[in-house]
Amino acid sequence: MTPIRLAPLSAAALASLALIAACTTQDAPSRDPAARQPHGAANTARPAGPAEAVVQGVPERAEAKNAPRTLLESRPGPLRKRAYAGAPPVTGGMLPHIRPPAEPLDRENYAHLDGNPVRRVAEHPVSTFSIDVDTGAYANVRRFLNHGRLPRRDAVRVEELINYFAYDYPGPRNPGRPFAVHTEIAPTPWNADTLLLHIGIKGYELPADQLPPANLVFLIDVSGSMRSPDKLPLLKSALKLLSARLRPQDRVSMVVYAGASGVVLEPTPGSERFKIRAALDALEAGGSTNGAAGIRLAYALAEQAFIDNGINRVLLATDGDFNVGTANFEALMDLIARKRRSGISLTTLGFGGGNYNDRLMEQLADRGNGNYAYIDTLNEAQKVLVDEISSTLNTIAKDVKIQIEFNPAVVAEYRLIGYENRMLRREDFNNDRIDAGEIGAGHTVTALYEIVLTGAEGGALDPLRYGAKPATPPKNKKELAFLRLRYKAPAGHKSRLIEWPIATRDIKKKINDTSERFRFAAAVAGFGQVLKGGKYTRDFSYADVLELSRQARGKDPFGYRGEFVKLVRLAQSLDTPDRQAKR
Repeated sequence: MTPIRLAPLSAAALASLALIAACTTQDAPSRDPAARQPHGAANTARPAGPAEAVVQGVPERAEAKNAPRTLLESRPGPLRKRAYAGAPPVTGGMLPHIRPPAEPLDRENYAHLDGNPVRRVAEHPVSTFSIDVDTGAYANVRRFLNHGRLPRRDAVRVEELINYFAYDYPGPRNPGRPFAVHTEIAPTPWNADTLLLHIGIKGYELPADQLPPANLVFLIDVSGSMRSPDKLPLLKSALKLLSARLRPQDRVSMVVYAGASGVVLEPTPGSERFKIRAALDALEAGGSTNGAAGIRLAYALAEQAFIDNGINRVLLATDGDFNVGTANFEALMDLIARKRRSGISLTTLGFGGGNYNDRLMEQLADRGNGNYAYIDTLNEAQKVLVDEISSTLNTIAKDVKIQIEFNPAVVAEYRLIGYENRMLRREDFNNDRIDAGEIGAGHTVTALYEIVLTGAEGGALDPLRYGAKPATPPKNKKELAFLRLRYKAPAGHKSRLIEWPIATRDIKKKINDTSERFRFAAAVAGFGQVLKGGKYTRDFSYADVLELSRQARGKDPFGYRGEFVKLVRLAQSLDTPDRQAKR
């Protein structure tokens, strides 16, 4: 066979091959880190900076624009990396350690809701909505800020920020009514041309030792997504706080779910604390998340241990990341709506981040005639499950709806702040088949309207050119609006109506003449709107929120208002000047 003759290699090719050999053999460092430096020397290797490539040690765009490209620079793979000045040699031709991503994976789920628009009273005189006692959005916003991030705008529900705080509204004087209603009107802090109408509701107080017997089912997510310290470990500590307050007449059961579900504690007297704690301590995380199966089993257990004239409630504790079984949002909503007819309420307790499903947790509680809280710290668990246990567990009124009819002779425009996912049609107010929110013992609920008086500056809308004028313009200018409220007893099916006028003489000319609760609620409302982009707050800034909230801090036995001031300062530091300038 004729041998193949090879052309002699050029000097440049020989040099390139020599360089390749040097990259892959002679210059290759030992895999033992100790062999790369003198004995006893400290390891001073600098971690890869953010401007470097994903593969450690490779500055992706470090070469000069006009530098000539060599043979190695044009080759793919690890051989190219050695051609850059200062780059470490490749070990045995293998890729170096791959640096992990700079930011954790974020799959959190929030419902997008457009803010309530400005309405002209001549066209839309009536505003109707359901009350909301949830507080989960505030604790979740706090979690974002304490982690050094501004919250997503969809994570900020302004009414939940306002209702996180208790306000010193006087309770009901009439024993036949479960709550009292209070109103206050004064200039708006962020717009001198408008007024702020403050509506406050206070439920009657009931000491924890006077609560009816409770039948509680802890429905606990033990799937693999619950492994992190801010999830299952915190959850177990939180439920231990509640368990320590249970009485002998109370009953607690425990259902867990992952890929499947099961009962880990049959109905047990609250006095058997060791048994309850042992069941919690035995929980470990692992597997997928079939939340719907757990919900069905928990309600079945609650029905089995049902207490007539008592508290019957499922407490769902999870990150909301349902990924097997009935994972469709609407199907889950229908499931909970059917289960609430059994007289069993649902409280949702949210934990963790990264994959947190806020949309699901908030809506499950709404459909389940319950409430929603987010537990980011053990202190929050103390607040929700110990200090406020009466309002968390014991419902004193259900399907509570508010309707306001504004007087067009006095009010030209209005805007409800928050409650975007609680809006109802006008006809829903008198329809007892329409579901609405619940109030617990001692709960306070606050709603704020920004209004423009007729003939005043600051209106956002022009009157219609062809709009029909009222045949008989109202002559009564003594009333600013008429407030109606409907509610049902906890076990009732027919609503009761309360109504009264809001007088124009109650308008205060200066915000400093208002109560501390008015000013603090206005500060929280302003903060929430600024976090959402400040569409209607003009030049109202974090500094304005701080000034107003500090002046109205008032009595703060648990330090929640002081913490709010710290969170505003933190948001002020995290917010960039460019973002603030765009508002």
